[in-house]
Amino acid sequence: MDIIGKSKSFQKNLLFSIGGIFILFAICFSVYQYQREKEYKIDILHSRLQMYNYEMVQTLGEDSIKNSVQFHNYIERHNIEGLRVSIINKDGRVLLDSYNANVDSLGNHLQRTEIQQALHGGNGYDIKRTSQSTHETYFYSATRFGDVIVRAAVPYSAELTESLKADNTYIYFAIALTLLLGVALYWSTRRISRHIGYLREFAVKAEEGEELDHELERRLPDDELGDISHTIIQLYWKLRHSEEDKVRMKRQLTQNAAHELKTPAASIHGYLESILDNPEMPQDKRQHFLERCYAQSERMNKLLMDMSVLTKLDEAPSRPPRGEETKAAEIHVETIINNVIADTSLQLTEKQISVKLNLPTNVTISSPLMGEAEGALYSIFRNLIDNTIAYATGATWIKIDCKEMENEGKHSYSFTFSDNGQGVAPEHLPHLFERFYRVDKGRSRKLGGTGLGLAIVKNAVAAHGGTVTAEMTHGGGLTIRFSLSKAKPY
Repeated sequence: MDIIGKSKSFQKNLLFSIGGIFILFAICFSVYQYQREKEYKIDILHSRLQMYNYEMVQTLGEDSIKNSVQFHNYIERHNIEGLRVSIINKDGRVLLDSYNANVDSLGNHLQRTEIQQALHGGNGYDIKRTSQSTHETYFYSATRFGDVIVRAAVPYSAELTESLKADNTYIYFAIALTLLLGVALYWSTRRISRHIGYLREFAVKAEEGEELDHELERRLPDDELGDISHTIIQLYWKLRHSEEDKVRMKRQLTQNAAHELKTPAASIHGYLESILDNPEMPQDKRQHFLERCYAQSERMNKLLMDMSVLTKLDEAPSRPPRGEETKAAEIHVETIINNVIADTSLQLTEKQISVKLNLPTNVTISSPLMGEAEGALYSIFRNLIDNTIAYATGATWIKIDCKEMENEGKHSYSFTFSDNGQGVAPEHLPHLFERFYRVDKGRSRKLGGTGLGLAIVKNAVAAHGGTVTAEMTHGGGLTIRFSLSKAKPY
């Protein structure tokens, strides 16, 4: 089924679902309203007969109501066509009846519905019951006065039946309103279906790898549905660009790595070729060539190790999986820094560089890298110190400062790594953390640098949810600022 067919199917299902619920509601409301209006008209008729009963008792008095002469005289004076009045005692025996003088033949009325209601509630009625004496169908309304019950009844004539019918005007109004709302619902569901179709079209094209443009985004509505669709599309573009960036970076890394490995590989090949082609080569020269081969192999080894670290950091999650936050490794930063200083102490002494630490007590970092956590944090400070030793000409000190930060309820440590060396030109600052970027390409290669040290720092910091920036140190030198997530207290 094509996209248009699916869109129409969605509209039809949505229309039938919402429309069916609305029609069911309209039917239930109509039935309820019909019963309510019918009961209302019955209550009106019952009230009118109740009034007749009360007027009779008030006119004749409760003592005279049982007098046959006065009873019949009152009926004649207040004659209503078809009206039948009976006086019944609380035992159900008929005392007087306007239609039948032989009341003994009428039987006991105690179990009649209106009589039972009058005995228990003061009044009652019964709808459309056939009289056993006249064989006519009546509407009965009974009222209790002391130990007697006055019951008035009117026959169910065509006029009475018509008057008790519910007014059907509201039904026509409900039908007209249902049709009107149905049209509005149709256009609303059609609009929603159309925009869902745009989003589906975008998804199908994305899934099939077709060329995508931003025309679909412009056709989306400016409402909540449009906002949701725009968000989904933006997430797709971000994911796509992120994947494209990863592919581009990996391709660039491969190309740069091949370029960087070419020089030491060619040097090793040349030195070994010279040794093999000259068996009578002096021992001191042979030793020099072997030492150069070893130096170039060390450079290759360091480059491969740095690339391995970068690959691991690229594939590492920036946070632990949901439900495994408590498994995040906790690393004491001061211990890591002291280990780095101890490992580089000879180079620092040779360069006459001192290291000054200004850290809070018990700086503990939460790392999602688990088994790689200590190595990743070690690589941050080791590469920064190595970078200073190798390139910060004239530096006499390194300062590592740290302070705790809080932003939107998230706690982290902000680190500042600075030196007082020669620094770098401002135009190089935005590119320092790019892979294989060198401020002085020739001098960097001579010193054995791979161009990946600060890139490793950036990726290791990003793996801990932080960011890193570079700036000039006040008075000369380079300052690196970065943040790391603080471990959560238990």
